[in-house]
Amino acid sequence: MIALYIILGIIILAAILSAVMPAKYVVEKSVVINKAPSEVYSKIADFNYYREWNPWQKSEPTAKYKIIGTPNTVGHNYEWEGKKIGTGSLTVKTLNPYNSIELDLVFLKPWKSKADDNWKFEDLKNGSTKVTWHNTGPLPYGFARLMGPVITKNLSHQFEQGLNSLKEMCEK
Repeated sequence: MIALYIILGIIILAAILSAVMPAKYVVEKSVVINKAPSEVYSKIADFNYYREWNPWQKSEPTAKYKIIGTPNTVGHNYEWEGKKIGTGSLTVKTLNPYNSIELDLVFLKPWKSKADDNWKFEDLKNGSTKVTWHNTGPLPYGFARLMGPVITKNLSHQFEQGLNSLKEMCEK
């Protein structure tokens, strides 16, 4: 009987914690790249470069991918499918040349989810660009909310890896 009360207590505690945890995650990381905004911007707005710097794509080089549409235009699309990285797509939503890019990020597998993936490029007027990668998405009630802090921590680390790879690629 005590075991039943303990299990019930854990379930109630998890339900309460899920109710008070944030309903979305937000991750934002920046790096300074020693190139002009136009050069850095073009590496994000053209998905032909995506596999060279993106940490998830680099983690599974054998994943299938398809690029659709014209680089540097709204609607340009990158789709992927892999055992490790799942299935999803990234589509250019808005472009403000050399200043910002807004992308729609859709995950289909291992679970369905959508996120906003946004980029800002700040001209530091010395031949360098401050690049900011901002991502936000929902954390549905339940287990996803409980995992929010872990998800945010992992994404933060992966964003740092991605920005460092982007910096290395741009500064070659």
